[in-house]
This record gives sequence, C-alpha cells and structure tokens, in this order.
Amino acid sequence: MRKSFLLFLAAPLWAQDPLSLRDAVRLALHQNKALTATAEAVQASAARIDQARSGRLPKLNYSESYARSDNPVFVFSSLLTQHQFGMENFNIGPLNRPDSLNNFQSQLTVDQVLYDAGQTRNAVKSAGLSKQMTQEEQRRTEMQVIAGVARAYYGAVLAAESLKTAEQALRSAEADLKRAESVRAAGMSTDVDVLSIRVHLAAVTEQRIQRAADLDVAKSALNDALGLPLDAAHALTSQLSPLDLPDLELAALERDASATRPEARATHLAADLAMTQSEAARSALLPQVGFHAAFEADRQQFINKGGANWLASIGLRWNLFNGNGDKARIEESSHWLQRAHADEQRVDSAVRLEVRRAWADLRAAQQRIEVAKAAVAEAEESLRITQNRYEAGMSNVTDLLRNETAVLESRTRYLAAVHDQRIAATMLELAAGRLSPSSEVLN
Repeated sequence: MRKSFLLFLAAPLWAQDPLSLRDAVRLALHQNKALTATAEAVQASAARIDQARSGRLPKLNYSESYARSDNPVFVFSSLLTQHQFGMENFNIGPLNRPDSLNNFQSQLTVDQVLYDAGQTRNAVKSAGLSKQMTQEEQRRTEMQVIAGVARAYYGAVLAAESLKTAEQALRSAEADLKRAESVRAAGMSTDVDVLSIRVHLAAVTEQRIQRAADLDVAKSALNDALGLPLDAAHALTSQLSPLDLPDLELAALERDASATRPEARATHLAADLAMTQSEAARSALLPQVGFHAAFEADRQQFINKGGANWLASIGLRWNLFNGNGDKARIEESSHWLQRAHADEQRVDSAVRLEVRRAWADLRAAQQRIEVAKAAVAEAEESLRITQNRYEAGMSNVTDLLRNETAVLESRTRYLAAVHDQRIAATMLELAAGRLSPSSEVLN
C-alpha cells in the first residue's frame, strides 16, 4: 500500500507536473530513510516499556526432566517423591546398594514479586523516558529533512531565476550591440564601441552558460534531497518572492526554543532519566519480597508409578554487602546526573544562540531586500537613460557597459536577498523548534 502511494506521488514528477515546496516536503518525508529508521526506533522503545512492565506480572515456568541413578540418596528421595516408598526399602542392603531408578519429573512454578523497592517502577519510567527521547530524535530528523528540502528547493528556484536574469542581460547586451552598430553606421562612433560591447556580450554569454550548469546541479541536489533519481524532472511552482512576515519577538522565540526544540527537550528527558537511574541504584540497597509456588510430579515411568507435591513460600532477600558494588553504582549515577544537568545548560545556551543567529540573518535579509529592490529600479532607470543618451551620441560606451553590469549585479543581489530571507525564515522556524510540514514558511 505504501509503495503504491509513493508511486502515486512520484508519478506526476516524471511528467513535470507542478511541484510546490510543500509537496516536495511531503514527498521527502515519505521517502526519507532516516525517518524510517527513527520510526522503527520509536517502536523498539515502546517494546522496551512492555518489557519493563513485565516485572509486575507473575513468572510461570514449566520444566520436564529425566534422571536415572543408583545413588542411595537419589533413589531414597525419588521413591519418596514418587509415593512408591515401602517397608522393604528400609532394609540395610537396598538402602546402601539400591538398584538404579528412573525419575521423570514435571514441574510448574510461579514467581511473583511482591515488593522490589521500586525497581520495576523505575525500569518502566526509564523505558518511557527513553521512548520520549527517541520521539524527539524523530522530530529533530523530520525538521532537518524539511529544512534540507527547503534549502534544495529554493536553491533550484534561485538557480532558475538567476538563469533568467542572465538571459535577460544577454538580450539586453545583444540589443546594445545592434544599437552600437547603428550609431557607428551613422558615423557617431567608432569600431571601438562595437568591439567593447562584443566583449561584454561574450562575458554575459559565459555567465549564462555557467548559470545553466548551476541550474542542472541545483535540480540534481533537489532530487537527492527528495530521494528521487538525480535526473527526475520537475516544474517548480513556489515563487522566489519575499515573505510577508510579522514582527517576531526574539525573547519569545528563545523561550519556544528552550521549551520545544528536540535537542533541548532531549536533554531535559536525559536529566530525568539520569535521576530515575540514580533512584534505581539506591533501591538496590532495600529488601525485596517475593512469592514462589511450585507443583511437582515425579514418576518412575512417564505416565504411571508416580506422585505429586506442591510448595508455596514467601521470601525476603536483602543485599547487606556485595563488595561496595552498589555504592559505586550510586556514585556513578550521581555523576551522570550532574553531567545531564550540565548538558541541559549547555544545550539551552546553544539553541538560544542559534535562534539569535537565525533572527539576525532574517532581519538582515529583509533589509537587504528593500535596498536591493530600490537598487534594481535605479539601475534599470539609469540604463534606460544611458541607452537613450548613447543613441543620441551624448554618452559613451563605457557608461553604457557600466550600467549594463550594474543592472545584472543589482538583480542578482535582489534574488540572493530574497533567497536568503526564505532560507533564514526556515532556519528560524527550525531554531525555535516550530518547523513542521504545516509551517507557514513553506507557503
């Protein structure tokens, strides 16, 4: 069923049907092997909880054995348990040198812990904390996959837009060449202008070739992030346009990161786990009480000449001294607990720093967008004026080429700023622990 679903998702991609960023994320989450591995780890952790809970239930065992011997003690005790002991077995001769005897023994035992000083409770709690830590690892992997897909997707979109910009610059340079040839034909310039523009046209053509190669690589990188063949074809529909984001409060983002980041939550759970293990180590110093019951059947032959007996007992076991092993385990668990608390503080500081870095990158990208947008408009207007002046013989080719270069560079910077804003917004969601398949930044 899952394979068919994935084929259904992947089929449109081969036909170059539209692929949005959110669709790409959904596809990657279904294809990613790291997420499959963490899902299996979560299931394994759930099974460990059931294993720990089994300590609260009785243990039922059945055994079957066969023995044959002429040992006097074995023969004497076996006859008693088989209910086959008679007056003739008191004779000194048979007591000292009995004939060999068979004993088929069937035994059914039940053991139930009545009190274990909280060891089973601590084991169940430890298994539950381990499962939660595995789930946080799964969530962290999911967010990393989403962030990786967003990077690859916007990288491909940026490469496509950069190629369009280069092609636009190429068309503009070709128009400039025709303009220069017309001006030369009118006797208003020399071959120097035409040659200069030809050199500029060659440079722009090289950039267009490089941008096309960059686009091919970016598309392959996106396919790799999606878990698809590198040459799979897509029609990317999410535009490289600025995000309209509300003002984000840094303090609130840091609080969210401390509370919800998988890494931060994992360290909190690790500290709880270390505390639980410390309590389990101390519980080994307390007594344990258990119930034991057994039903036994002993026979000379497998199906007859035998007897049965039963036993029920309650026992207490108290570890008074075991070579200071328990003391060492308690000390070890105490050190692990201190380390867990230190890791909590270290990771909390690290995630807050990541939030600040992503927040600063986002603000810088948003400001760059405004500056670059204005620069594009000014460069295009300056180029238009220069082209008109050049045709009228009022400007030289140097001014024309300088303005052509300025337009290409300003458009490239604008695209880079929009790309960086999109990525920074995604990274901020990731740093704050909010990134999910339904995040607004994926629109």
